[in-house]
Amino acid sequence: MKTEFAEKYITLGLKIAYYRRKAGYTQEHFAELIDRSVNFVSQVEGPGTVRGVSLETLFRMAQVLNVSPAKLLEDD
Repeated sequence: MKTEFAEKYITLGLKIAYYRRKAGYTQEHFAELIDRSVNFVSQVEGPGTVRGVSLETLFRMAQVLNVSPAKLLEDD
């Protein structure tokens, strides 16, 4: 994926991984909960991977992780 926002995608993936682990979910279980494949979750969370997510998926992830979507998108 070619984008000028690669760092933001990578940061998003790292935050998703952080909150997923904090919630005690494996990638497999999380993938089931958000109705996506393990491969998809792995690509999103990969530190060197730029993988976009739809708003629908972002909202579902945030809901499952019990955080606001803004928390996943905000710059720290």
